[in-house]
Amino acid sequence: MRAEKFGKKWRLQAKLKSEDRWTYYDEPLLSDLIELRGVLFRKYQRKHLSFEDVETIEKMITDRGGTWEEPSEEAPADE
Repeated sequence: MRAEKFGKKWRLQAKLKSEDRWTYYDEPLLSDLIELRGVLFRKYQRKHLSFEDVETIEKMITDRGGTWEEPSEEAPADE
């Protein structure tokens, strides 16, 4: 699986090892969008990507009725 952004539009592609060509998905699976969101969020944290890109994928997920899991914060230490 790979994703590319061109003109503010994301396109996801996939192929099997046995295939020569990539298949483009205009309507990617919700699970693929959630996985992509995780990858993009980690890139954003390392300052390799704008948050606008993460928000775009988040909107695609919520438009389909999906959600994603936010990274959990560390639990407070016992006092």
